[in-house]
Amino acid sequence: MSRRMIAPLVFGVCGVAIVLALGFWQLRRLEWKEGLLAQIDARLAMAPEALPAAPEEARDEYLAVAVAGAIEPGELHVLTSLRGVGPGFRVIAPMALDDGRRILVDRGFVPETDKDAARPTGPARVEGNLLWPDEADGFTPEPNLARNIWFARDLDAMAAALDAEPVLVVARASSLEGAWPAPVTVNIANDHLQYAITWFGVGAAWAMMTGYMLWRIKRRID
Repeated sequence: MSRRMIAPLVFGVCGVAIVLALGFWQLRRLEWKEGLLAQIDARLAMAPEALPAAPEEARDEYLAVAVAGAIEPGELHVLTSLRGVGPGFRVIAPMALDDGRRILVDRGFVPETDKDAARPTGPARVEGNLLWPDEADGFTPEPNLARNIWFARDLDAMAAALDAEPVLVVARASSLEGAWPAPVTVNIANDHLQYAITWFGVGAAWAMMTGYMLWRIKRRID
């Protein structure tokens, strides 16, 4: 082999090895992500259990729970939309539990026209899932307290506003109607297969270009 071919060959082999490694890494990430999503789906569908004494996000996210007590007045409205319906609000209400605790319950969705409609309060049993929403960030507007419009489910701020624990149960069923249940759904991006295909495509193109370059060098030498 000519010395002129060594550098392009080394560069080509190293480049192909790197992009193939990235492709296989994305396949491993795909397997991990699919396993994670399967675990979350299974947890969302589990039979409800009692609310933990001290819920923790790392341990109890999406845990199915059942709580009993009384839904109290003082709900907060979070601006959102529902496909096929249009704009509306999530209704976040305080709930005094039978054991004396006070938590937050996401009762579900109401259309924009029903924002200020009276909703029943009082004794209720709610089944749902624990959630620590990751919706508020530095770009989220401050809530319009005069109009009772919030732009994200900011758990700590809402708990402070309603004098409750920063614990949110998103209802999937309730004995006290008043909103359309909007259970927890998981929207975690899973694009690893597309990324893997892209990296493998780059690797194939790199290999072909390396082969073409070596062929051109060999022709010149011959």
